[in-house]
Amino acid sequence: MPETWIVTDGAVGMEAQGIAVAEAVGLPYVLKRVKPTGPMQLIPTRFQHLVPAKGRISASQSNTPLAPPWPRLVISIGRRSVPLALAIKEIGGAYGVHIQNPKVPAHFFDLIAAPLHDDFEGPNVITTFGAVHRVTADKLAEAGARYAPRIADLPHPRITVLLGGESRAFSFPPEAGSRFGQALAAAARETGGSLLITPSRRTRPDTLRAVAEAVKDVPHVVWDGSGENPYLAFLSLADAIVVTEDSVNMVTEATGTGKPVYIQPLSGRSTRLARFHALMRERGATRPFEGHVDPFDYAPVNDTEAVAAPIRAALGLDSTGQKKL
Repeated sequence: MPETWIVTDGAVGMEAQGIAVAEAVGLPYVLKRVKPTGPMQLIPTRFQHLVPAKGRISASQSNTPLAPPWPRLVISIGRRSVPLALAIKEIGGAYGVHIQNPKVPAHFFDLIAAPLHDDFEGPNVITTFGAVHRVTADKLAEAGARYAPRIADLPHPRITVLLGGESRAFSFPPEAGSRFGQALAAAARETGGSLLITPSRRTRPDTLRAVAEAVKDVPHVVWDGSGENPYLAFLSLADAIVVTEDSVNMVTEATGTGKPVYIQPLSGRSTRLARFHALMRERGATRPFEGHVDPFDYAPVNDTEAVAAPIRAALGLDSTGQKKL
């Protein structure tokens, strides 16, 4: 029986962060993709916690029922998940953890993991550098070993490219994809290397085609969305990584490798992401992509265990997620 509920609005990036913490804690987990229904939709998210807990539960929709047996641990990510996570905590007595700024007082939760660029503090707040994530040395090694034979002929340096896409703050149309692809191809030619390119769910198909067309004359692999996503394998097998600026998750996961990470700007702006990128540059983990890639060193970025450890301590669990004797 899952003892951890991960409560999200269904966004893939949000779920990835919740899964990262749940796996590090070590308890079985289940995803709860939730949203308000009926009149609850008319109440701004920051006020929904004022509705009685049972009312919040009944005025919600979830992929699986929000009903007993209640979990020992509830992990929520993103402000839209806050009202229901707090209801589950109140009704079922779960230990409540929120990832990112919850936009409610910190004491509503037992523990909050907020990235430094969120500028959110409190006595029960752990400040993380970027997003919590699942990129570990073991996972990279396993994924890389499985995929390596498929690209054995591609020359080094291998430049992995993580493509983002459209969001409220940024746009990534085909013409931008073509220019980016041309710069990547030039970098591959300059170094005598190759490109490993993978899109995200937000990458427009026509933008991906534009990138692929621009790099067709240099050694490369472009994941077309069929079969297993080689995302972790591409991170593992990279000599350098280029990431579009729109995703905190992808940038933090890339810097979890300790490999050189370069950031490709997109059209648009986010004050929050601008703070994040400034902090990453100050740490020495990233550099702007200007058509060149060179080696540089920094300590890998991964604060997931720093979040999981106090959760295990509060629940009386050892480092493997088992109950302490």
